[in-house]
Amino acid sequence: MAGQHDDTDSTYAERAARRAQLAPGHAAGVTEAMIHDVVHAFYGRIRADAVLGPIFTGAIADWDMHLAKMCDFWSSVLLMTGRYAGRPMPAHVKLNDAEGGGLDDTHFARWLGLFRATVAELCPPPAAALFEDRAQRIAQSLLMGVRFARGETPGWLGPAKSEPAA
Repeated sequence: MAGQHDDTDSTYAERAARRAQLAPGHAAGVTEAMIHDVVHAFYGRIRADAVLGPIFTGAIADWDMHLAKMCDFWSSVLLMTGRYAGRPMPAHVKLNDAEGGGLDDTHFARWLGLFRATVAELCPPPAAALFEDRAQRIAQSLLMGVRFARGETPGWLGPAKSEPAA
């Protein structure tokens, strides 16, 4: 039919190629290989870290699967590949519950510090800056989510769980 778009594999591939050209990582020089190297080096640092290592080791049973998932996540964030379809918030809230009050600003600051060191070492400055920007936003979002799950909501969001509603 005239005027309709064909939904063939080649059309899908063309759309994916256009999306990749528009992805923030494309302009910064981010590649799949770079994402792989960053993810693997970063989680190597996490596992060796005295504070974060035990938390991650307790939460992750299959490191190969986790690393592959994190590569998909960063590929989706920076290259708009759409490969990641997970839900990070419930995993972090669950981890928070498992730690008995768990995650706080210091954990996220330490995570960001290790991440920044990793991208500074492995990436050219434009790619490192993009990785850092997205990591900062992700950390803020996750921290807000775990705080909210604990009932630590700012006043404008409504009363905390422990406060009765007026």
